[in-house]
Amino acid sequence: MNFTQFNLDPRLMQGVKKAGYETATPIQEAAMPAALRGRDIIGTAQTGTGKTAAFVLPILNKLLSGGQRNVPRALIVAPTRELAEQINDVVKVLAAGTKIKSATIYGGVGANPQIQALRNGAEILIACPGRLLDLINQGYAKMGNIEILVLDEADRMFDMGFLPDVRRIVKAVPAKRQTMFFSATFPADVELLAQQVLTQPQKIAMGIVKPAHTVTHALYPVPPHLKSALLLELLKRTDTDSVLVFTRTKYRAQKVSQQILRAGFKVTSLHGDRSQGQRQSALKGFKDGTHNIMVATDIAARGLDVESISHVINYDMPDTADAYIHRIGRTGRAEKTGDA
Repeated sequence: MNFTQFNLDPRLMQGVKKAGYETATPIQEAAMPAALRGRDIIGTAQTGTGKTAAFVLPILNKLLSGGQRNVPRALIVAPTRELAEQINDVVKVLAAGTKIKSATIYGGVGANPQIQALRNGAEILIACPGRLLDLINQGYAKMGNIEILVLDEADRMFDMGFLPDVRRIVKAVPAKRQTMFFSATFPADVELLAQQVLTQPQKIAMGIVKPAHTVTHALYPVPPHLKSALLLELLKRTDTDSVLVFTRTKYRAQKVSQQILRAGFKVTSLHGDRSQGQRQSALKGFKDGTHNIMVATDIAARGLDVESISHVINYDMPDTADAYIHRIGRTGRAEKTGDA
């Protein structure tokens, strides 16, 4: 399906072109017509399927169709700062031909620029639950005009213990609204919340949850004390453009990245002990090729969208099958191939 067939507001076509979209991905084709009609949606989709545009374009289309300007009218709730920034990047590109303003809201950085963005009339808020609730309670983030609520990576929000916060946010926005709910997996808690916050939703499931078919898998059984030596040997022998190495703990991520650095590779790390500034600079360096190896904990596994990761290496086994799918879903994206 071509993007011209969605009958989007003509002002959005500039952003669609800028993003390089021509034909819709399966999730876009399935979700966008219902979303554009104002239906509530439950979407089961893995990351890397184009789901962000599947909710961002209907939001922009709705905001352009009239209504109050310069107040928050759409709220996208995301589990991590990285994901919030990535969604905002998509919003900025797609909103290029419009005057719609967006803002990210999350903790770990000063609140003043976020408060300023709200004062300047941001209409789309992409927020992590904790800081958003702080700003609602302090009266800076006003939820009275929210028309569309999106919960992205809902299963991840539960894993991170955000359920009570998400419930508070749902209570803070008007009951009369459109709600879209995206999750890669649907554990019982997520199912229950979906039943409570959605009205006659259209269910859209893109394939069963399994690793992307564009990824080749290999397994090396190895005793713990030889893991680092094997990792370094693999890195030396592999023609690697960009490699993401997953560890279970922050401490291990730090240790492994130091070992890789000592072996002469350009490496950076992404984990919970790094400040927001350090995280952003690590991501930027990894994206632009300054560092071709990044060692990360699972916080980076969700929603990390780097153009061409050629290899994902699980230094430590992930805890669950879902975590494995999310980790290795960082490669083999957008029809490219990758190795896990």
